[in-house]
Parts: sequence; structure tokens; C-alpha cells
Amino acid sequence: MCSAFAESISFKASRMTGNAGETRQNTVLSGSAWVKTSDMEIYADKITLSGKDYEKVIAEGNIRGEDTKSGFSFSCGRLTFNRDTGIARLQDNVDLNDRKNGVKATAGIIEYDRSTETAVLQINIRLEQKNSVCTSAIAVYRKNEQTLEMNGNPVVVRGKDTFRAQTIFFDLDTQEITLDGRVSGTVTEGEN
Repeated sequence: MCSAFAESISFKASRMTGNAGETRQNTVLSGSAWVKTSDMEIYADKITLSGKDYEKVIAEGNIRGEDTKSGFSFSCGRLTFNRDTGIARLQDNVDLNDRKNGVKATAGIIEYDRSTETAVLQINIRLEQKNSVCTSAIAVYRKNEQTLEMNGNPVVVRGKDTFRAQTIFFDLDTQEITLDGRVSGTVTEGEN
């Protein structure tokens, strides 16, 4: 996203403070703050808009929102988003819902790059889709390819079946699982 175009930003809050100058622009919205751009809507206790053309967005406290471009809804405790680079970092009890693909994820931190539609999930990850539940310490979700790569004690549970390895690759479209390194698991006859 380039700041050279004139995109409007709508906002509401109980209180607003800020300044604008040639070298610095800063607006702080507090108390039931709301910001909407052409493809992003954010609600939070506090939202700060800064930088040239207000390309930097920092939200804090009870955050929920929607990225209509990517088809995600989310909630978390802290969010930073750079409108120029398209990179969003969600922290503190992150819930992410990819409605289009039926994927729900929770993690301590999720960093999402809108240009590549790739999310890096960290800390206590849980991702659910169809009848599969995936857990690990770190994972990379590629939305366009519908793939998930998990590391850090990854586990996939599908029905009564369990799969473990050092690295697990999971194709969310075909439900194919590839296990690599220290592979183990339990498969129940007649299931899946």
C-alpha cells in the first residue's frame, strides 16, 4: 500500500488528542476508539495514528477488528499495523478467524503480511480447521496456498488420530499431513 494515494480514514472515540506538522503527525483516540480505512476496521480502548499520512496504527486494549481485504476477523490485546508495508503484528491472547477458509487460530503473537498473505504464529499456537486441531510453538500459515508448517513440538489431532514430529507440514485443502524428524503417532482403525 502506498501513502501517495488519498485514502480516507474514519474514526470515533470518547476523546482525541494530537498534533500535525510537516515533520510529525500524531493522533491518539481513547475510550471506545474506532478506526476504519477502505479495508480495515479496528475497535480498541486506545488507538494511535502516526507517521506520514497516518500510515502507522497502534491499538491497545480489548481490540477487535476485521481485515476485509484478507477476509480475517481478529481480537487481541495489542496491535501494530503499518498501512504502507501491509504488515500487522497482533499480540496478547490473539484470536484470528479466516472465515473464507474455515480456519481459526489462537496464539501469543501473530504477524501477518498482507502482500504475501502469510501469517507467522508464535507461542501456544492452536489452529483448527474441519476436524483437525494443530498445536505447536511456532507455525507459518500461507493463506493462498492453504498450507501450515509447524515446529516446536507440533501435534496434529484428527478425530482419534494423533501425529507428532519435529516438523509437520499440513495441507489444509487436501488434509494431507507430512511428518519430518522423530515421527510418532496413533491411528485408530475405521477413523478418518
